Amino acid sequence: MKKSEIQIFLAHASEDKPAVLALYNRLKQAGYKPWLDEEDLIAGQIWRDEIPKAIKASQIFLACLSGKSAKQGYIQRELRIALDTLGQMLPGTIFFIPMRLEECEIPDLRSAEVGLNLRDIHRLDYWKENGFEQLERAITYQFKLEPEELKQSVIVPEEPKKLLSVFNFEIVGVNAKGEQIKKESKQSQYFAQDLGNGITLEMIAIPGGTFTMGTEDEEIERLVKKFNWDGFRWERPQHRVTVSSFYMGRYPITQSQWKAIAATAKIDIDLETNPSNFKGDELPVEIVNWYQATEFCKRLSRETKREYRLPSEAEWEYACRAGTTTPFYFGETITGKFANYRASNTYAEEAKGEYRQQTTPVGQFPPNAFGLYDMHGNVWEWCADTWHDNYDGAPRDGSVWTENGNDNRSPLRGGSWCFNPYFCRSAYRGFNNRRDFSSFYGFRVVCGAGRTL
Repeated sequence: MKKSEIQIFLAHASEDKPAVLALYNRLKQAGYKPWLDEEDLIAGQIWRDEIPKAIKASQIFLACLSGKSAKQGYIQRELRIALDTLGQMLPGTIFFIPMRLEECEIPDLRSAEVGLNLRDIHRLDYWKENGFEQLERAITYQFKLEPEELKQSVIVPEEPKKLLSVFNFEIVGVNAKGEQIKKESKQSQYFAQDLGNGITLEMIAIPGGTFTMGTEDEEIERLVKKFNWDGFRWERPQHRVTVSSFYMGRYPITQSQWKAIAATAKIDIDLETNPSNFKGDELPVEIVNWYQATEFCKRLSRETKREYRLPSEAEWEYACRAGTTTPFYFGETITGKFANYRASNTYAEEAKGEYRQQTTPVGQFPPNAFGLYDMHGNVWEWCADTWHDNYDGAPRDGSVWTENGNDNRSPLRGGSWCFNPYFCRSAYRGFNNRRDFSSFYGFRVVCGAGRTL
């Protein structure tokens, strides 16, 4: 049997998706055929129908376990859904592997075997350094992989593997009055890019998916009427976009990160090492135009041997929303307690807050569900696209949109410390000339998942 013929179904809890996505990518790189709902379900497919089909087509059921999934029974339920649907239709054997993403108890999953011949290959500890190697050895032995196939295995570089880490954080939610109505624990995976002298750049794993970009016409007209601003019409037409997985900076680029890269050799243009108006190593860099931001990306790519760039507008909005459909990733409104903007003005029914009149250190406010900080306010963030007045003809794959655009201008997203709250919305599109700079223009970087794992 060949590696490419071994389909591996990854059963997991939604909270563990960043770690499971990393495992999915490693399996894919190694030549296997992993199946993960978020990566392999097509828009419009019904997951309750497709998951049993995927299990039926798989040779291995890989139960990805964490303390939360094991305790709350997510994996048992997913297995039972498949079994209840398929009944006795599953012929033969599917090999079952419990694999721990972190140190936790392995629950008794064998009690769920109704109509399915489950056989353990091994009990694996992926959270330990040699966990993936254990998995490879177990599969090789059980499926008697062809020698030629083993020679062609893709070896995952040691350095990136060691740099991949998981961190825990809390997100909050507010109602239209700005009252906190939710607090929830989340987990994301990231790697830390070494920039030298103790300075690192933390890149968060953003799982691929499909989302609705822009704002519906009725809401746009309500906003135009309420705030007397035609710029909301730049957010139409609302459309579906499918984004591939990528990595995005946990924070906007800070002044210490800027200095580390700006001090390296020039590629196209010179960079001032300390351009910002508000000084502080952990403050976001500002007074940076689009050309300077892209020069930073080119130098960063050269220094790290990874391809860094500005995000596309679609990637930025997808990452900002992090699965939400509300105006802000916090919910129906925004408050000065949770973001840095002109909080003396209000968006909905919330009370007025503090207008700080300057940037704040990155990471000071609660992140979104992907673990990204400062996506609302602090500094506007440059995107790679050329400017278009609306989304007519926009790509549906999340790619950078340059065709038929104004290549003297580029989008800016997220609002800033001195802008009103409605400019900070997830869907709002700002723009400026690529040569313009200001104390409220900054940026963050992205890189492709394939370059990192």
